[in-house]
Amino acid sequence: MAIIVLDRDGVINQQTSDHITSLDEWVPVPGSIEAMADLSRAGYQLAIATNQDGLALGLLDLDDLEAIHARLRTLVEDAGGEVAGIFYCPHGDADNCRCRKPRTGLLDVIEAEFDTSLHGCYMVGDRLKDLQVALAKGCKPALVKTGCGSDTLQQLIDEPDERLADTAVFDDLAAFADYLLQG
Repeated sequence: MAIIVLDRDGVINQQTSDHITSLDEWVPVPGSIEAMADLSRAGYQLAIATNQDGLALGLLDLDDLEAIHARLRTLVEDAGGEVAGIFYCPHGDADNCRCRKPRTGLLDVIEAEFDTSLHGCYMVGDRLKDLQVALAKGCKPALVKTGCGSDTLQQLIDEPDERLADTAVFDDLAAFADYLLQG
């Protein structure tokens, strides 16, 4: 079964501030839950890889994060799909850990958990670090314009990176799912 790796904030849910700190602040991007369910029903395993430095900064605790992830899973299940796994980095930039994107630690854990290589799988994100980690693991980077995606696209236009020249760009996660399922 093919895996699709998704960033969370800005891809699945709206990015309303620097940090989503509670369940009340967690609001799905319109169409994202249905897109995830459609991809899951089509046979894709969905793995979420998300930096959550709000934990290190004390802006939310593990119970808050687990409540957000439980809601995400429930919404996808209610739509007829499944989230295969949610993987997060709890560290801040200063911690210099190997799991904080754009480093590959989270994707390494996903490979170990599913006993497979992510080479050639899609990694969908809205930030440059999502695209960079995709390249580092041999994934196909996909950029959505939700969250910080429009700013990231402008950055790629202003400062072209030859390695990211073939990055697929979509309006949102629903457009990515439509492309993959109809393409």
